[in-house]
Amino acid sequence: MNAGSGGQRPGIVVIDVHNMNCYQARALIDSRLKSAGGSVYRIRIVHGYNSGTALRDMIYETYSGRVKRIERRSNPGETDLVLRELI
Repeated sequence: MNAGSGGQRPGIVVIDVHNMNCYQARALIDSRLKSAGGSVYRIRIVHGYNSGTALRDMIYETYSGRVKRIERRSNPGETDLVLRELI
């Protein structure tokens, strides 16, 4: 479980859910959403894609309507939860 990465930018929290099942990933994402401060505008979830789409599908099903929007990244193994617009 990685709360960040070497390339992390201010306002973006990176969560690595590789090797987790959907229940574990959802619990971690929910925890980070609850603890996200006002400076966090985006949560980047690294879920991978070589082992199927269960985690990506869970993210879309669970968080649609709970965040401002969900964005796919150019890397198919990452999805962003946009909490608010960066002004």
